[in-house]
Amino acid sequence: MRLNPLALGVGLAVAGAVPGFAQTQEVNLYTTREPGLIQPLIDQFTAETGIRVNAVLVAQGLAERVAAEGANSPADVLMVVDYGGLVDLVDRGLTQPIESDVLDEAIPENLRDPDGHWYTLSLRARVLYVSKDRVTDESLTYEDLADPRWAGKVCIRSGQHPYNTSLFAAFIAKHGAEETETYLQALKANLARTATGGDRDGARDILAGICDVAVANSYYVGLMRSGAGGAEQQEWGNAIRVILPTFEDGLGTHVNISGAAVAVNSPNRDNAIEFMEYLVSHEAQDIYARANFEYPVTAGAPVDPIIAELGTLTIDPTPLAEIAAHRVEASELVDKVGFDN
Repeated sequence: MRLNPLALGVGLAVAGAVPGFAQTQEVNLYTTREPGLIQPLIDQFTAETGIRVNAVLVAQGLAERVAAEGANSPADVLMVVDYGGLVDLVDRGLTQPIESDVLDEAIPENLRDPDGHWYTLSLRARVLYVSKDRVTDESLTYEDLADPRWAGKVCIRSGQHPYNTSLFAAFIAKHGAEETETYLQALKANLARTATGGDRDGARDILAGICDVAVANSYYVGLMRSGAGGAEQQEWGNAIRVILPTFEDGLGTHVNISGAAVAVNSPNRDNAIEFMEYLVSHEAQDIYARANFEYPVTAGAPVDPIIAELGTLTIDPTPLAEIAAHRVEASELVDKVGFDN
């Protein structure tokens, strides 16, 4: 019996569906990412292994759902689009450590849980969009955004969005909380408008002359310039240059990730590990890159041409697990300085 995600719904208890899941040639994927985006990966994995993937979209409340299902949960693989969500799953005891030479060899240590609870599958660089017409800088640091020269010229989405709390948590890891608070105050003073909207809105507002620089994720450039978001967004994407910033230590660019973990009560554990191992193969990483305009996590895997044009990505080496330890503090500082007000 194939699981029907629409029939389940996000909040439906699935205890009665468990017998239909517990088969030897399947793996049950709970994902916060729209399954259609990864369907090519799923189809290819099934074609190569004969293992069927039952994908269930859990857009909100993934941890709550798995916790409520308890020991009867059919979930094998938990896939999310932010490492903070992975850390939350670990903290709630909803994942299990695994040992995989394939995953350990493919994924750098700073991009996986030190105890084997979660692994990065793809990357999004936290970059700067800048006006082609009004900004001549070829390189900038995240710290530069607090410089008074950018007063009234910076656009950014809510400071409480996970993409930004992650960036600010990385700032804490490098500079400490006191300096980060000062930085957030200065960055807020430089905003051209209230911190709101989405990353693509930064490109839109640069075209409109509202701001000259915006903090955003790299994969949106692919979505805009490819025309996937429509002709209007293609115009936004073509109005900007992209800078791959570093912190002032020059070590690399901050990244967000999509990643996965094996659920603590996985009924098909071996299949779950095999599926995750497939997802870091060059074949799967190529599909990721073409489908979602994300950077591959596996060295040597191809990058979509639109993203490759942005330049060579050097990833900041600070372990994501270390950055994650500062997420709550970063969120508190965002509120303390009234960043989103």
